[in-house]
Amino acid sequence: MTQSNKTIIGVLESVDLPDLGLFGITTRIDTGAQTSALHVDHIYLHERGGKIDFEFHPDFHDVEQTLKCSAQLHDSRWIKSSNGERERRYVIKTTAKLDSKTWEIELTLTNRASMNHLMLLGREAMQAGFLVDPSESFIATA
Repeated sequence: MTQSNKTIIGVLESVDLPDLGLFGITTRIDTGAQTSALHVDHIYLHERGGKIDFEFHPDFHDVEQTLKCSAQLHDSRWIKSSNGERERRYVIKTTAKLDSKTWEIELTLTNRASMNHLMLLGREAMQAGFLVDPSESFIATA
């Protein structure tokens, strides 16, 4: 569905991060969050070259299954989480794909183990042209 060249999405959608080799991530669409976040473990920042390694768990229920990822560090910044606590997070830039749209997003790396979804897509990432229907899920990626 589109309206004024904008893709209508629900509060949950499936997002691919092809540069990281991650596909079909059930993502919470959150217009209240400025930045996007990805649940990762075992973050290691290389001293030289600004490369960052981390592990992604594609299944919340199987913590033994991990995918090793690497990216170039883009930034490090303070982020206020939904519970009001400030946390210093590493930020990477990567390609995101949702429905037929592919664009670059900034993604903070953090522990989202207490959350229900492995990824959160915030307002900055949605500027690529999305409208959110809060009454639906998986509109664009059914």
